[in-house]
Amino acid sequence: MSYIDITRSLSSGMAVWPGDQPFEYDRTMAILKGESVNVGRVVMSTHTGTHLDAPYHYDEEGMKVDEIPLESVSGECIVVEAVNLPVIEESFLQNIHFKGIRKVLFKTTSSEGGHSYDSFPVFTEEAARLLGEKGVELAGIDAPSVDPLESETLPAHHAFKEAGTFILEGLDLYHVQPGIYELTAFPLKLKGGDGSPVRAVLKEINRS
Repeated sequence: MSYIDITRSLSSGMAVWPGDQPFEYDRTMAILKGESVNVGRVVMSTHTGTHLDAPYHYDEEGMKVDEIPLESVSGECIVVEAVNLPVIEESFLQNIHFKGIRKVLFKTTSSEGGHSYDSFPVFTEEAARLLGEKGVELAGIDAPSVDPLESETLPAHHAFKEAGTFILEGLDLYHVQPGIYELTAFPLKLKGGDGSPVRAVLKEINRS
């Protein structure tokens, strides 16, 4: 069965979090210049595009990205539609049956290109805690963050950490139908890292 790529492409000039390191890719060696191989150089933030937040990103004592168990970012997941919700609240989640699945991805836009950094949906602290109470170990969203752009206290991030839930941001879900899938979203093994881009993919599965 074919895979569904839910990763945003990395390219020069792409939008990044305001004030963060712009993404750069250039070739340091090129066959067209008479060299034997093409070799590229990449400069980017650890939170570029589709990425996994390590708790260390917002807590000095938090888990680093290379310490996150791989089983926490792979396995059975459910895609939930939350289109046109400016805020994902506890009341919305109470009506969803996650069927015992511990990884949940929230589709909040049906438009190609996704959200801008000026306007995107976020989670309340109560919603983050409820997901933890339901046993969710990974929460993913197609927005660039689970907290507002201007937030300095990052209440949703901290609530997710307290709930034992890892955060996957910047997904590309506009072409994905709600349902149950097999997720793979492995980060780079960055020693002591605060986060990492991932190649996130889904595979449809049959589950009665």
